Amino acid sequence: MDFSVHRYRSSCGRLDLAARIYPAKGLPPGQDAPPGPDLLLMHGLTRNAADFEPLIPHLARRYRLIVPDQRGRGLSQWDDVPANYRPDIYCADMFALLDGLGIASVTAIGTSMGGLIAMGMNAMRPDMVWAVVLNDVGPVLDPAGLARIQGYVGSSAPMQSWDEAAERCRAINCTAFPDFTTADWLAFAHRTCTRQADGTIAFAYDPAVSHSIGDAQPAAALPDLWPLWQALGAKPVLVIRGELSDLLSAETVETMAAHHPGYFAAVEVPRVGHAPLLNEPDALAAITRFLAEHA
Repeated sequence: MDFSVHRYRSSCGRLDLAARIYPAKGLPPGQDAPPGPDLLLMHGLTRNAADFEPLIPHLARRYRLIVPDQRGRGLSQWDDVPANYRPDIYCADMFALLDGLGIASVTAIGTSMGGLIAMGMNAMRPDMVWAVVLNDVGPVLDPAGLARIQGYVGSSAPMQSWDEAAERCRAINCTAFPDFTTADWLAFAHRTCTRQADGTIAFAYDPAVSHSIGDAQPAAALPDLWPLWQALGAKPVLVIRGELSDLLSAETVETMAAHHPGYFAAVEVPRVGHAPLLNEPDALAAITRFLAEHA
């Protein structure tokens, strides 16, 4: 799908950040923007805007999509202060992005860390967030999943070919996508990695993003997130969980439903772990229905 790269300054004013803008395609003649809120799609800890490429074709026909690379990922500049890789600063960067574009309200779709950013944005500026789709994340993060992420995030040796990059991605994520083919892993690598100036291939993120979960014990890696969930109030929420997820438990989803006074829907994607690509039939059907009714 065609997109433009929008450059903007970070909330601190020090960094050059990037976001993909996908214009809505299916609008009536003379209408420049969709009638409802734009969609803000936010990736996970070690991913980037390309992570949403499997989903984009299904949404870009009806909605304008804003898909940022968080600082230190993709086309966005790395931060030389690792302590700045944290959710509240990501939230501030998103406000800088949206305010600069003149966007007053969005429906947020967040994968993993992106979902935490969505909840944080709502707590900080509730007028900015219309509705939320949380992809395999919630107010309780399973220690097993956090430990697994701690095990691979950070510095790694460069790769010499895309086939090697695909194999590295498979080694890290095979339990989450047991049905992936060789072609699937190669496509995954192209979304997750980048070719460097010397011709080698590396993951498209600053290894220092590991600072946010670093050496902390998994159970203590994050503060109590239930206040962020409660701050959503009665806003519409869709939760997507991978059946094999080691980060978001089915029990947590049930508790989220019990403590949400507004519209709440949840779907479990079979034979997928952390985190669904969102183009799986069950996930896509749920997102399409949710956006049609609540975006």
